[in-house]
Amino acid sequence: MLRILSHRLWRYLVVLSLASLLGCSLPPAGHRIESTAISTSEALDTQLGKALSPLAKAHPGLSGIRSLPDAHEAFAVRVLLAKAAQKTLDIQYYIWRNDTTGGLMLQTLKDAADRGVRIRLLLDDNGITDLDTALVTLDNHPNIQVRLFNPFMLRSPKFLGYLFEFKRLNRRMHNKSFTADNSATIVGGRNIGDEYFGAVSEIHFTDLDVLAIGKVVNDVSEDFDRYWSSESSYPVSSIVQDMKAYDLSKVDLTRLNLKLPDRRKDYIEAISRTAIIRDLLGGELGVEWVPTEIISDDPAKALDKAHERDMFTYQLSRAIGTPRSQVDLISSYFVPTKAGVDSFIELMKTDGLNIRILTNSYDATDVAVVHAGYAKWRKILLANGIELYELKKLSSGDLKKSGIGRFGSSGSSLHAKTFSIDHDRLFVGSFNFDPRSAHLNTELGFVIHSPKLANEISSLFDKQIPRSSYQVKLSPEGKLIWVELDDGASIIHTQEPGTSMMSRFGIGILSKLPIDWLL
Repeated sequence: MLRILSHRLWRYLVVLSLASLLGCSLPPAGHRIESTAISTSEALDTQLGKALSPLAKAHPGLSGIRSLPDAHEAFAVRVLLAKAAQKTLDIQYYIWRNDTTGGLMLQTLKDAADRGVRIRLLLDDNGITDLDTALVTLDNHPNIQVRLFNPFMLRSPKFLGYLFEFKRLNRRMHNKSFTADNSATIVGGRNIGDEYFGAVSEIHFTDLDVLAIGKVVNDVSEDFDRYWSSESSYPVSSIVQDMKAYDLSKVDLTRLNLKLPDRRKDYIEAISRTAIIRDLLGGELGVEWVPTEIISDDPAKALDKAHERDMFTYQLSRAIGTPRSQVDLISSYFVPTKAGVDSFIELMKTDGLNIRILTNSYDATDVAVVHAGYAKWRKILLANGIELYELKKLSSGDLKKSGIGRFGSSGSSLHAKTFSIDHDRLFVGSFNFDPRSAHLNTELGFVIHSPKLANEISSLFDKQIPRSSYQVKLSPEGKLIWVELDDGASIIHTQEPGTSMMSRFGIGILSKLPIDWLL
């Protein structure tokens, strides 16, 4: 027994030693192949460009926006864009799962590359568990380049890298975009994975993306180029070494990454029935032409080198202006901090201003420690007139049904990041209202000047959110209560729904720790 323990200890010490050596030994980035997005004039020569440019010319300076709240539609439109692309696909994500939708999308990219489309795939290295082999295989394709953002040199166990390079590795690329032929793009809250696209029954994220055409697409392409050529972006081949790549001519990436073949069949059937398939194939995009601004961090933020004016929060504040009558905020990970709470309280001094906030309940959240960072601010927010709603954990439903309706109709956990201001403009993107998004991670999103889309968010608070959430209130004694609507009747919970005595104790302890900056 002592010999076994000694052997295990020795192995652990060797791994730690390697981690300390490799943690700070990133390869030089100078050998990267330079590339940029195709120009707007080159985009006009593509199938997408020819189809969409007349619409853009008819709406100069504007962008065509279509919201994608349905999970199956959100996946289907990505597949359609990849299949329609003729020259380029520029794709950037924080998480890419090794699952049904992740495998299907990788195979879709390889099929596009086989047709001659240039693929640039930029992934944050923290969110690609078990994908090293697949990514190296793709990177060997002559038309595919894969880069990892802020990578771990120690590939397994990856988490040990944090022990030696925590300051760098704690900063992640949270951006999400999918751009085809510099003609159409998808930006929003979804990563690539089954829980984001309604492909699992165990957990399903309620989320929101937008499809955009017109002026803002080139802005997204230019922003992608900034990240692609940034100091933190490394070719996968320089990071994942001594990894055997499969023969590209024989590999089926959906099988390489797929663990549940029946789920793949059911999911393909489900997305084939989505309304957006019929709309796009029939030439009916259903977009609204409105002024749209891209908001994006300087990628230097990942190295703590960005100037304040190039930070997401600074740009967002300038773009949205000062609210006058209404703020409706939906945030999956809402950690306002004292500074944020003070800002909300200051806003509430505006005559006639109403603020409503939806976040996850304890039962619905997938990150309990984040809930602790929010929970301690509930009383003071409520005392100052701010309305709070916490999404209930709901059944995710049948795979063969629609992936999701509007917020809370069939999702089991909130993941969207959006808010509307004054029934006039809204934000959609990757930004959570928490310190991590503000100070550590890089983020991407749109400010969309559309009363129609802004009112869609507000109407959720008027009708749907009260039915699918607990409204948190203060009792006459100043204690928290949770009001649940059930067939028109109000059920009042005096203890936080979904919690036990131990979990409430844990939330209380965590809420007192000085860890908000990490959340």
